[in-house]
This record gives sequence, structure tokens and C-alpha cells, in this order.
Amino acid sequence: MVPHIGFDGERYNTLQSEQIEERRTRIGGRLYLEMGGKLFDDFHASRVLPGFTPDNKIAMLERLVDEIEIVIVINARDLERQKVRADVGIPYESEALRLVDVFRERGFYVAWVVLTQFDDGNQAARAFRTRLQRLGLKVARHRTIDGYPANIAHVVSAQGFGQNEYVEVSRDLVLVTAPGPGSGKLATCLSQIYHDYARGIPAGYAKFETFPIWDLPLDHPMNLAYEAATADLDDVNMIDPHHLAAYGKQAVNYNRDVEVFPLLAQLLTQLSGSSPYRSPTDMGVNLVGSCISDDAVCRRAAEQEIIRRYYKALVDERRDQLDPVQSKRISLLMGKLGLRSTDRAVVAPALAVAKKTKDPASAIELPDGQIITGKTSELLGCSAAMLLNALKHLAGIDPDVELLAPSSIRPIQTLKTEHLGSRNPRLHTDEVLIALSVSADTSPDARRALDQLQTLRGCDVHTTTILGTVDEAIFRNLGILVTSEPQYQVKSLYKKR
Repeated sequence: MVPHIGFDGERYNTLQSEQIEERRTRIGGRLYLEMGGKLFDDFHASRVLPGFTPDNKIAMLERLVDEIEIVIVINARDLERQKVRADVGIPYESEALRLVDVFRERGFYVAWVVLTQFDDGNQAARAFRTRLQRLGLKVARHRTIDGYPANIAHVVSAQGFGQNEYVEVSRDLVLVTAPGPGSGKLATCLSQIYHDYARGIPAGYAKFETFPIWDLPLDHPMNLAYEAATADLDDVNMIDPHHLAAYGKQAVNYNRDVEVFPLLAQLLTQLSGSSPYRSPTDMGVNLVGSCISDDAVCRRAAEQEIIRRYYKALVDERRDQLDPVQSKRISLLMGKLGLRSTDRAVVAPALAVAKKTKDPASAIELPDGQIITGKTSELLGCSAAMLLNALKHLAGIDPDVELLAPSSIRPIQTLKTEHLGSRNPRLHTDEVLIALSVSADTSPDARRALDQLQTLRGCDVHTTTILGTVDEAIFRNLGILVTSEPQYQVKSLYKKR
């Protein structure tokens, strides 16, 4: 089954490149280009816009690789909170270093990291600053500014932006990106413009935006999916009041850009005599809406993303014993679209198997629309069983054929329970895949099954219990989109993460 495509990635790359060049010409000096969303591995965009690849944006920017300098921004408080980037499952500290490596491997120049909201009492931020410097990176500390962004007179002063350390960039197209949202990228750009003008360097700002999509309705599923993705930040999509007042046209933006726009406009006016923008929507380089080739496909993809975000919020709240704040916000978005949690094809089949067996169960939807389930047994966990069943189906192997003989599984169970101290003898997904790989040397069926692993990328899975970290990582590495019921298989006070 050929996947449905709803977005023209090539057209997007062309139009965005042209817009960036137009902004550079208009600014006539150094351009700070804030990256809205993720520059690399933008899995949210690829899920909501089928046809958009996770590296679509960076592939487009490679056309300008010799002209771009990349600055990475991290909120120091996120380091203290040990915030994790969910898509790749690593802390922001590690993600920042990974990004530096990725950018450099693709030929981009990266020399600076900015730590925003830096407080000398933040031990995690101080330690990370030292680590970065030892690795040869330059670090600028930006302080928390009282009254930001409302008290413009104070913010645009020696006691405001003036207290921030200057990032001495060497190129005139500066891309400002971050491991995640709420990093302080816009404030970093504005601080740099302030310091540039103090040094006699003309500079301007634009935003490389993806979501919200300004020329789609406020309640379009793709815009609501953005709200679901940022439910932890209190971000809200809204009609841009500045754009409406300036042009008499409705455009969708979000609260933080709307709130900070007066500061940006006044800063640019104070420094250069005028602002090139009449609204926060004007700031954006965002032609996503012009590249949607099938609105119905993108709507369905966005609705599924909202449901996935809802389940993720439920699981996070259960894991961390949090009040159901994020899940309630997302459930309101689902209500606007008439969505239910069961409007995910794999949910009902997984729940049905769990109800019948009274044990954890899972289900996967394959590219051909077939739903394959897995149940818990003495030998296999439900996720491992489902994975084997799915691979057999894809490889055209009879369901009754045992890809792994019990005699090959039991030695692994013995090793786990008698020597490695595990209380769970069942094989996890990683152990099953390793056993399958070993069997592939002598078994044609095992080889054919392994060859189908790549077919699972992009498939949806639902489990009736919260996954352990091992299974979670395997599914992530395979590119499988997993949701789980917010329940643990075993009731215990200590949860191994």
C-alpha cells in the first residue's frame, strides 16, 4: 500500500529558500533567522504533514551552507529540570551536543551556544557551560530580564539586553535554533540585534516558521495539533490582532509571538528608525500552507497526532504523578474536532485482547491496513509477540510457524532470571530481535522476517500498559508510533525508568 502524501516537500524547499533570500535583501544587513520548531529530526512536522521529511528544513538550508552560522540556544532552567526531548528520548544537554555534531557533519558552521535565563545558582547550567567550553564551544550567558517583554524601556537598555553576553558571530545569516520549545530563541535574536547596533552593525530578524500555519483556519486540525504538541508551555493559537488591524485580514499566530511583537517592533524602530513588520505574522517565513497538496490527508494525520499527544500526556502524568493538566488541555482540543481516544485504529483491538486474556496486550496497524495483535505468554511479552506476528504477516509466513523455537528462548530466560537478576522471564522486543537475528543464519523464515523490519516505520501501535524503557527505545528506533494506556502491568511504588 503506497502511503498517502499530503505535502509537497520539494515545493516547500524552493519557496522557503526564495523567501529567505527576499528577507536578506530587504534587511540589507545581518539577518537573525529564528528556527520555529526543530531544524533537524522534525518528527512532529513529518507526522502531521505526510510528505514532509524529518530533515526537510536542513536539506533546504544546505543550499546556503557556506553563508550560514548556527547558534544553539538552551534555557538553563530546562537543564536544571533535566528536560528530555521526547522524540529521541535524550536530555536537552545531550541533544544540544548531538545537534552540534549533526550540523557539523552536514557542513554547517557552529561555534556558539547561548544559555538563556542563566542564574549563577543553577549548578546544572554552570556545569554544562564548563563542559561546552572544554569541548571547544563558546558560551554566552543571557540573564532573566525583569519585565520581559512588557517593560520595553527596561528591556531595551543597558540593564536589560545590555547585561547579556554578546555572541560574536562571523557570518551575516545566523540561524538560531534549540533542542526544544521555550528556549528563548527570540529573546536571543533581539539581544543580538541590540548589541549589533551598539557596534554599528545593521541587523534584522525573521522567523523560519512551521506551526501554526498562518493561512489555515484557527481550528484546523494541523493548527490544533501544534497546540497539543506545546500543551506543556501554555501556548495558544490565536488570530493575530496586529495583522488584522494592519491589513484587515485574519491570520493565525500564537500567544507568545503576539505578546512579544510590540517589543520587536519598538526595538527595530529605536535602532534603525523603522520596523519592516506590521504584525508577528509578517515576521514569519512560512509557506507551509502553500505546499499542502491534499488537505484531507493532512487533516487525518493531524487528528491522529492529537490523539497520540493525549495518550502521551496521560502516561507522563501517571509516571511523574502529576495533575492531569496537559491531558485535559488536549482533551479539549479533541472535543473541538469531535475526536475520541478510541478513534485510533489500534486501540480497540489491543483492549479487546487484554480483556479476553486478562493480561497486557498490544496491536499494530500495518501499511496495508491490517491490524496485528500480540498477547502476553510465558515466553514473550505482548510487544515482542506482536512484533513477531507482524513480521510473519509481512513476510508471508504462516501464522502457526514458530520463528523462535521455545528451546531457543528458554536459555535466554534462564540467563535473565538466574544470572542477571530479572524478575520478568519474558523476552522484550530487543531480545526477540537479537534471537531472530541469530536464527537468520540458519532459518530462511527468520531472514525473510528480519527483512520486513523497515516496513514497520511509520506504523501505529497501542499497548494496554505503559512500556518499559527498553521496548520504548526499540519502537522509537524502528520509527513506530506508539501510544499506551496509562496503566502499569504491576502495581509497585518504584518504577524502573
